[in-house]
This record gives sequence, C-alpha cells and structure tokens, in this order.
Amino acid sequence: MNKFSSIFENRHDYARDWKKRSGGKVLGYYCTYFPEEVAYAAGILPVRILAKHFPDDTTDRLMYGNCYVTRDMFNQFNLGHYDYIDGLVCLESCQWWYNAFDVTMQVFPNLWSHYLFTPDYPDGNRSKDVLRSELSVIQKKFEEWTGKTVTDAELDNAIEIYNTNRRLLRRLYELRRFNNPVILGSEAMEIMLANQVMDKAEANKMLEELIPELEDRAPGEDRVRFILIGSETYDAELEKLIEGVGGNVVIDDLDNGSGYVWNEVVPLKDRLMAIGLRYLGKPHSALKDNVWRRRPEQIFRLSEDFQVDAAIIAKQIYCHPHGTDMYAVWKLLQERKIPYHTFERDTTLPYEETRLGVEALIHVAKQGMTRANGWS
Repeated sequence: MNKFSSIFENRHDYARDWKKRSGGKVLGYYCTYFPEEVAYAAGILPVRILAKHFPDDTTDRLMYGNCYVTRDMFNQFNLGHYDYIDGLVCLESCQWWYNAFDVTMQVFPNLWSHYLFTPDYPDGNRSKDVLRSELSVIQKKFEEWTGKTVTDAELDNAIEIYNTNRRLLRRLYELRRFNNPVILGSEAMEIMLANQVMDKAEANKMLEELIPELEDRAPGEDRVRFILIGSETYDAELEKLIEGVGGNVVIDDLDNGSGYVWNEVVPLKDRLMAIGLRYLGKPHSALKDNVWRRRPEQIFRLSEDFQVDAAIIAKQIYCHPHGTDMYAVWKLLQERKIPYHTFERDTTLPYEETRLGVEALIHVAKQGMTRANGWS
C-alpha cells in the first residue's frame, strides 16, 4: 500500500526514473478515453496529467475562465514539474482540457502533439468506425515518432497487460463490497491514481503482491457507506475527510475511478476495433452521456451492489458537463431515497464546510432511511 502511495506522491520522479531505465518516450494525456494500449504497444509510457495545487501567477493571463484543475495542469508544465514529458495528446472531450493543451503547446512548441477525435456520441451508428480510423492514424503517428513499427503481437501484449490491470483493480473494488471492507476508500483511490502514472506491467506485479495481503486483513470498522459521484479527482483528500468523521467511500462513479477499469478490451482479429469498442463501451462520462442518459442507471446499480447509505457529489467549479447532468443524478437519488450532499471544489478542498456537510449527511443516513429499510 505504501509503495503505491509513494509512487503517487512522487509520480514525476517515477516517470523520470522509468525514462532513464527504459530509454522510452513519455506521453502525457488528460482524458480517460485515451486508448493507452496503442501508445504502450509502441513502447511509450502514457502518463495521466494530474492536478495538484501550486502557487499560480500565470494562468489568469492565459486561461481566464478555465477550471482551476486545468489551470494547474498548465501551471505545472510552466513550473517544470512535467519537464520529462516528450509529447502531449488531447482528445475530443472537455473544453477546458483542450484549452490547457492549446496553451501548453503554444508555450512549449517543441513537444510532440496530437489531437485525437473521440466521438461525442459513443452510441452513434458510425462512432465505432470513426474511432477505429482515428486509432489507425495515431498508431502511424506513434510509429513515426518512435521509429518503431507496432505489430499485432505488441498490440496483443498491451491489451493483455491493460486487461490484467483492470481485473486486478476491480478486485480492490470487490473487496469494498464486504460489510466491513478491509480497504478504505482513500487507500483504494491512491492506488487507482498511482496506476494512471505507472508502467502497467510494473503496477500489475505490485497489485498481485498487495491483494493477498489485503484479503488477509482483519475486517474494518462499521462505517456509513458512501458512493462518490462527480468530477474527476486528483487526490484522496475527500475520502480521508469522510473517513475522519465515520464514513467510507466504498464505490465511486468517477471517470478516473470505476470508469477507468469497469470494462475490458474483448480480443478481436481487428485489434484497433477491439480497443475502440472498449473505450466506447466504458461507463459514460457526463460529457459523453448525450443521448440515452445511461449514467443515472449506472449510479443506481453501483449504489445497490455496494449497499451504499448515502451519496457525495463533488463537482469541480466551472465543470460544465457535470453541471448540466446534475439534475438527472439528483432526480435518481431522490426517487431512490438515497440521501446526498452536493458541493463544489477546486484544486483545494473546502475542508470545514465539507466536513460539516458530511457530518450532517452521516446523521441522516444513520437514521436507517436506506440500507436498513431496503430500496423503495
């Protein structure tokens, strides 16, 4: 556990060390719809760009109106924290991520860069063919960049390594379904975030050692069980706050949480089509949930499977996708009689007001309004 926490906290050092050991290139990406397997097959290490609050006297001039998370992403480039990044890829996703990508490339034009179109409508009739074509283009771009031809065998190896990683991380979620989970939400989230900046082959070995140790742990305390919903997270501070007042996040509906691992690539002869179908079929983000509104049903299914007592909705300030679908999430929770607390945050956590909100929610949940009476 401590190994993953250390890698997460020292992720820049990890990437620099990987680059020194392997001689490979490091590619930064923003969105979990990025098909990491294609980059990995080319010998590239995909590293998720993560926010972390640092003093900022630059982005007001360059990114006024952007959310604070994407401002911090550029700020970290400007401060030299991401000096090991060789290239940067942006997807058709959040407009603030695109702005961060655009400003970064203007200030650091020597970085390799690519814009990958990922369909806004994952369920569309042509989406799978469009994404398959886009993956073919970026594979060729990777080959030109690295001077290496990507073979089917290398794609197969990357798919297997990433599928194994997803299965192992899913096991951590399954351990949290127990009445008294052996792992806390903060521990699980730090492991999840560390895996998004690591070589997946190395991460798999560490997970294979860790999971048996967790399974031998004594059951944890009886706590109020939460589902965490909302914008992507970049630390485990909220989970730690909830644990400090007697709760535990046993499941989440976050793009870089459960959405990162909930489905696998089903092997096909056409490897790029198989990879594309996996990303189109992953639990929809708020941005991509445009037609059928699948997210509310997914949230309820997770809430039921993990026997949650209450929900926390944490929205990043200026996060328009989650702002526009909030009504559907609220409607679901109200209909299913799941108490919830909604708040906004940026790269820092409004600690005292959040603690008071969570404590009040725990008081409501302990009245036996949900799990004790069954769903109604």
